Amino acid sequence: MFRPVNQVEGVDQALGHWLCRDLIAWPAGTVPPGTDPAGLEWRLHWSADHAIDPAAPEPLPWSTSLLRFDGAGLGEDILQQFPHLRGYLALRVQPGTADMVPEILRCQIAVSVHAPSGRPLLASALQLPGVLDDVYAAAQDAALGPIWDAEGTPTLRVWAPTAREVTLLRWPTGADLHSDPQPVAMTPADDGTWSVTGARDWLGSRYRYRVLVYTGHHHRTVANEVTDPYSTALTVNSTHSVLVDLNAPELSPDQWRDTPSPKLASRVDQTIYELHLRDFSVHDSTVPSNLRGTFLAAACDSAGMRHLRGLAQAGLNTVQLLPLFDNATVEEHPARQLHPPKDLLRQLPPDSPEQQRLVEQTSASAGFNWGYDPWHYFVPEGSFASTLDAADGGGRVSECRTMIGAFHAAGLRVVLDQVFNHTASSGQDSKSVLDRIVPGYYHRLDASGEVENSTCCANVATEHLMAGKLMTDACVLWAKQYRVDGFRFDLMGHHSRANLLAVRAALDALIPERDGVDGRAVTLYGEGWSFGEVADNARFVQASQGQLGGTGVGTFNDRLRDAVRGGSVWDADPRAQGLGTGLELADNGTGASGDPRAQADRLAWYTDLVTIGLAGGLRDFRFFSLSRNQWTIGAEVAFGSRPAGYADQPDEVVNYVDAHDNETLFDALTLKLHPATSMADRVRQNTVCLAFATLGQGPVLWHAGVDMLRSKSLDANSFASGDWFNFLDFSMRDNGFGAGLPPEHDNAGRWQILAPLLANPRLKPKPAEIRAAHAAALDLLRVRASSRLFRLGDADAIRAKVSFPVAGSWQHQPGVVVMRIDDRADPVDPIWSGVLVVFNTTAFTVRQSLPGDASGFRLHPVQADASDAVAQSGIGPDWATVPARTVAVFVRPR
Repeated sequence: MFRPVNQVEGVDQALGHWLCRDLIAWPAGTVPPGTDPAGLEWRLHWSADHAIDPAAPEPLPWSTSLLRFDGAGLGEDILQQFPHLRGYLALRVQPGTADMVPEILRCQIAVSVHAPSGRPLLASALQLPGVLDDVYAAAQDAALGPIWDAEGTPTLRVWAPTAREVTLLRWPTGADLHSDPQPVAMTPADDGTWSVTGARDWLGSRYRYRVLVYTGHHHRTVANEVTDPYSTALTVNSTHSVLVDLNAPELSPDQWRDTPSPKLASRVDQTIYELHLRDFSVHDSTVPSNLRGTFLAAACDSAGMRHLRGLAQAGLNTVQLLPLFDNATVEEHPARQLHPPKDLLRQLPPDSPEQQRLVEQTSASAGFNWGYDPWHYFVPEGSFASTLDAADGGGRVSECRTMIGAFHAAGLRVVLDQVFNHTASSGQDSKSVLDRIVPGYYHRLDASGEVENSTCCANVATEHLMAGKLMTDACVLWAKQYRVDGFRFDLMGHHSRANLLAVRAALDALIPERDGVDGRAVTLYGEGWSFGEVADNARFVQASQGQLGGTGVGTFNDRLRDAVRGGSVWDADPRAQGLGTGLELADNGTGASGDPRAQADRLAWYTDLVTIGLAGGLRDFRFFSLSRNQWTIGAEVAFGSRPAGYADQPDEVVNYVDAHDNETLFDALTLKLHPATSMADRVRQNTVCLAFATLGQGPVLWHAGVDMLRSKSLDANSFASGDWFNFLDFSMRDNGFGAGLPPEHDNAGRWQILAPLLANPRLKPKPAEIRAAHAAALDLLRVRASSRLFRLGDADAIRAKVSFPVAGSWQHQPGVVVMRIDDRADPVDPIWSGVLVVFNTTAFTVRQSLPGDASGFRLHPVQADASDAVAQSGIGPDWATVPARTVAVFVRPR
């Protein structure tokens, strides 16, 4: 890391960290070997007008102050806040200089290290988030963005503590956006905010901020014109912010205003359908053509809405929407969107590479993207608006609310997918907002000051106070102003537990009488993965699996997912089998699952993982482990280097086997089942896999279309694969399989595996088979909704009532899982005193011996009326007979 000054052009790294007014942390590894840092001279430099060169001869045209090396180190209190800086040296800022910190922070800043002779050894810029949080902590209480008073007068406020000047640039309503704006000076406050109060006729104005600020990207002060990071409305393609009053009656559709949100009795009651809004209607011929792919499609009596209402009647209660906030990727102007020629796409062979080539040619200006490219967090995405006029200003607000009201009227809660872990860009990029207002603050930086990108984009540092505030404020706005019912956090492990607790506290403070919503009813869950620069609590206690006990915040259960599907989402060969896809008992002949001994061992482990998942993922749930051949608890079964069971309560685990990421469940079955497996058996296997997620004790998530055998033509990552590969057909005539080889950028390495499957007409289901899968999925929802025994909602109740009675006994059969829920003591179900579920994943009918008395059990009424082979299941006093690839649910009346 040691770099002499004369090898550095300007000061192009930020090795040091200014943590609070009087303390700078400096990497010990930069000190020349064998040198005592106490014997060096440390200097702090700052300049508003000149580029700093610590090697320049005196007199210097910038300010300099000596720093004092503190041999006592940073101290444990500081290291609790910044654990990744352990081992750094401590430099103390002189008291007189510390008093000047607010002015210094508006300058270029550097620290130089000099030998006793005065010869410069090293120079570096500083990372400033710590000192900015220390000096401007009061800004956490500031109301940012546009705020309207009772008379309709707006005040605009932006946090820009390092800016030398901030000017509001306003274009009055109707003004040409290419004309010169009206500049209005903004007034600074001690908390680092700048504000201006306007007039009532500012309503509808377009605006930007001009921020005069030093940026290390250019080593100089620049005048950045940026939109408001707290914008509540935007022009088309987000070129300007728009002043709208979200409380205006004209932005409040009747159904949205008058329809209450559906309520949950418990967080474990969440049964979620993950849906991309464009997918929902863009192919639906029952939606008017001008509304397909838009917010307003939800307000139509369409095939899609009828499908959702049918799911809701069966027990589904939540729609989770992929990102709806303004993203930086999708072209919002309909006339500028490019689409591949559908007629040509339909003519091409099912295993052709031409479809993906045609889709790729238009992807840069297509109307489709998953939307995980945040630009403005407080505004709905304009490409979902029904018209160009609606995308400009408050129209998209009203239409988004219309959609939410329509879902509520259908009996469905609305959860938004939030992406606070990264932004689409940083630095001086034209789509960078936060970093052009407060350079170097909002993003997480590495040891040399470069933006971390372990999320594949510019990582946002929500551990910094104002980045965390943005996260909280956005959630509050969506809950209060749009009446959404929950949030799913993308890569939630890149946030701290404290971040999630802050969001939870802010939501809990919302009350119906004042805010129109009960924030305590808003649910929170997300991806609790631990990786990248924050892994294993490197910078803070993460909001990751196993660290959210008692918070009510859920994390997705990849243990159950992998065990049911088989292999890992990272496998180069996607054909490794799992409990739900034929491991050991119906080998697919590819060799991807290993030899028979390895398959048997893995099947035992997978069965343990599924057992724990069915029991709510509890860390202390006691059961007989097949992989360990002993009684154990969930936390003692390994999942890689982490425990398989990690939850304190069942609402902390969301079970799923299919989501927008990776292959759909149908595609996974296509890859993993033996090619000779009949379509009827594939339909049953689809139901079995879904049952493992649906009949467990935690919340459950289904990917949209999983109930209809949805395929993305084996695409492992369809984020930019267009409407063609993200096909979703609620008419149930076509499941999307055989749309061509999936896009090369994420799938080319597997094309040789995929092509023969796509070319096989036996692997494409007929409409009747799609309808059969849907009917079976509806039955799973009805079974789950029929009894609280599937949703006990309490760890003590699960430990007392749930068991897996044949595991570890002579009665156990590989590929079969038997779960019993006994409600005779402390009953919670008024109708049934017990439930017995037999998951038969094998390719043959099983006669399962049962320990204890099973007399009085009968097939669940929902399944007794089903047309599928499940009706052939039977039960006696100590046995149950279950057909191949079938889940049978037996109940005992009181």
